Amino acid sequence: MEQRVNIITLGVADLAQARTFYERLGWRGQEVQETVFFQAGALVLVLWGRDKLAEDAGLTDRGADGFGGLGLAQNVRSRAEVDEILHQAAEAGATVTRPARETFYGGYAGYFTDPDGHLWEIAWNPGFPLGPDGSLTVPDFG
Repeated sequence: MEQRVNIITLGVADLAQARTFYERLGWRGQEVQETVFFQAGALVLVLWGRDKLAEDAGLTDRGADGFGGLGLAQNVRSRAEVDEILHQAAEAGATVTRPARETFYGGYAGYFTDPDGHLWEIAWNPGFPLGPDGSLTVPDFG
């Protein structure tokens, strides 16, 4: 697994309210399929319904010591790389919360939690091509 993070996903209670907050700070986002994307330098900040993020990740424990509403993501260059990294993470002591599968956006992704419960998504998304250095830029959804 390359040493980089492309996307930070915040699970939010109210998507419209969260988007308004960031826009009042001067950020410009794009909403696609009930998800808001903000280009944040070399990273992408995503707002997504907390329950939807937890469900997508295969997390059922959402209590006080459960899902904290934060997801880190690394986009990779191929479907095979998704499978390879999930296997590597499991071998290193991670818990795979959702094995890799086809996604609603035409990609392929799976999730794991590290030994402290931090959520990671490993995804191949053909709509988000990576630069040679692994950088990701949000495409124009318009």
